[in-house]
Amino acid sequence: MLKILKYSIYDLLRSRWSYVYFLFYLLLGFVLLFLNNNVNKAIITLMNIIIVLTPLIGTIFGVMYYYNSKEFTELLLALPIKRSTIFIGQYIGISLSLTLSLVFGLGIPFLAYGIFKSSAIFDFSLLLITGSFLNFIFVAISYNIALKNENKIKGFGYAILMWLFLAVIYDGVFLISLILFNDYPLDKFSLIATMLNPIDLSRILILLKLDISALLGYTGAVFRQFFGTYLGAFIAGILLFLWVLVPVWFMKIRVKKKDF
Repeated sequence: MLKILKYSIYDLLRSRWSYVYFLFYLLLGFVLLFLNNNVNKAIITLMNIIIVLTPLIGTIFGVMYYYNSKEFTELLLALPIKRSTIFIGQYIGISLSLTLSLVFGLGIPFLAYGIFKSSAIFDFSLLLITGSFLNFIFVAISYNIALKNENKIKGFGYAILMWLFLAVIYDGVFLISLILFNDYPLDKFSLIATMLNPIDLSRILILLKLDISALLGYTGAVFRQFFGTYLGAFIAGILLFLWVLVPVWFMKIRVKKKDF
């Protein structure tokens, strides 16, 4: 698996899009930090960008890498190597390369700004951790979609639709349901609905850490009561970890049954 992992990372490092992704975050970090006197505002702006952009990039890279390396993957399948080893190695390689671009792209400007000497380092660390989780989650989901669809157009279409649903449509349906049933106690419903979407879960964790959950009104108070505790933060971390493990588990099952 290590050889496949190294090859996947090396292959992505040769791609210019990896450097474009890295340079985007590098420039974004410098612009937000050095044109803004408030570090917390810069982190909030970064959160709004990372929460939407990181899942999209992970989705596109995951689907694109699967289809572009399909012939090489079929060659590896002819060798005495376990199928799960090949695909898990590729998956980890893609996720790690995207995560490194995110961490170094934002870490360099924040290091130059001197944030590591301030208390904002904890908020920034949480931002990078949640962004890394989103990379691993959406690459895994996109790989499952690509494995299920041999047609590239369908694969890309379903992957983008999945991202669009979790990033935009899900929030709209959630908000409409809260408005329609505002006469009923929706505490548990709000918590469960948030846990079922990794993007919303990541956003809530960062908002609570930045202590601006009051902007969410009564719902924010409910989230703070649960996620604001150590137990709630631990459960949220476990849920994000499960959002990684479950798609990977489905990937292993699909790879074993798939006829290449």
